[in-house]
Amino acid sequence: MNIDDIERLVRLVAETNLDEVEIRHGGAQVRIARHAPQAPAAQGHASQQQAPPGPGALALQPAAGPGATPAVAPPVEDEGLHVITSSMVGTFYRRPNPEAPPFVKDGDTVKKGQVICILEAMKMLNEIESDVAGTVVRVLPEDGQPVEFGEKLFVIRPL
Repeated sequence: MNIDDIERLVRLVAETNLDEVEIRHGGAQVRIARHAPQAPAAQGHASQQQAPPGPGALALQPAAGPGATPAVAPPVEDEGLHVITSSMVGTFYRRPNPEAPPFVKDGDTVKKGQVICILEAMKMLNEIESDVAGTVVRVLPEDGQPVEFGEKLFVIRPL
């Protein structure tokens, strides 16, 4: 299993309604979850008693059932809102430098293609542009916070 295989799994989880993917191949095991894992006591006995898949098998676990509470409540409940997610793992910066004002803040109007933040990955600064025109409802990460691939960054109400 290499980094390309892991990146494909991350994309699979991000692009589908799967909450979790787990792969066991040889002695390696990779688990990618959309939400933070629950404490073992809260997971229930059924998932703990499942037989492990054989070598090279892919274990897909369905989304939590009705009445289940996610570890973190989603910040977007309103239909019609657009969420911009991180295209990479890195450090989120709201401003081009510490003395500058933020690119955008809650309530600002943005244009499609407007730079809204910077993600730093491997000493490279990557400008992230809005993919829609609209009003920023909420900036989710704090300045300087590490973010994961697919993590929600901005909530925008499209125009």
